Amino acid sequence: MKRTGIIFLFFLVYSGMAISAVVGEEVDYRDGTTVLKGYLAYDNASNKRRPGILVVHEWWGHNAHARNRARMLAKLGYTALAVDMYGDGRQASHPKDAGRFASAVSGNMELAKARFMAALNLLNKHVTVDKNRTAAIGFCFGGGIVLNMARQGLDLDGVVSFHGSITTTSPVKKGVVKARVLVLNGADDPFTTAGDIEKFKKEMTSAGVDYRFVNYPGARHSFTNQEADRLAKKFNLPLGYNSKADKQSWKEMQQFFNEIFK
Repeated sequence: MKRTGIIFLFFLVYSGMAISAVVGEEVDYRDGTTVLKGYLAYDNASNKRRPGILVVHEWWGHNAHARNRARMLAKLGYTALAVDMYGDGRQASHPKDAGRFASAVSGNMELAKARFMAALNLLNKHVTVDKNRTAAIGFCFGGGIVLNMARQGLDLDGVVSFHGSITTTSPVKKGVVKARVLVLNGADDPFTTAGDIEKFKKEMTSAGVDYRFVNYPGARHSFTNQEADRLAKKFNLPLGYNSKADKQSWKEMQQFFNEIFK
């Protein structure tokens, strides 16, 4: 009986490991001559093809926050690629550098699209991914990027922006956007004004976009990043982690994906 119990316990432990076996892989890919360094996460316990999700980093660059979100998505049953929009995996250690890196990409939409598509092509080639079911999420700078990729008419099922920039100098025209859009915003984010929100909603409505805009009371910019409070103090920035908004927004994203991938 004792030996049987040990064998049964081993079986349970082994089975539990097999049920959830998220792996993370360093991946290099290219946009022309620029080497981009990403991080791919998926559950290798299943052979089923599944939706692929791109994760676009904050203005700090491809860091632990983006990689952690990719792993969280993998645990939900998706294959996720944390992308590198700056090249060579560059990360900023100061807001001046972050602003410079972000502006170089977001200010050049042709470049942004090329790097986004390089990541999407890599993701779609992975053995676990159903290339007919894809989406993208982004944080801060990345939130603005995924919204602009939707505005460009990329063939995505959905995009989710977490505390991202919602403004544009080129409002989308009716019939261009293929993706459903979810915007998760901090109501106390000084980088997104009431006027910005009004213009965004008018833009989406006029273009016939299927969108949802959620405001989280008390949440400031970068509310999903647990490093936000430290960075706010270090650089005197209006950032702040908000556990409640973080959890609620992630749940909102999950429901959104359940709907678009049903």
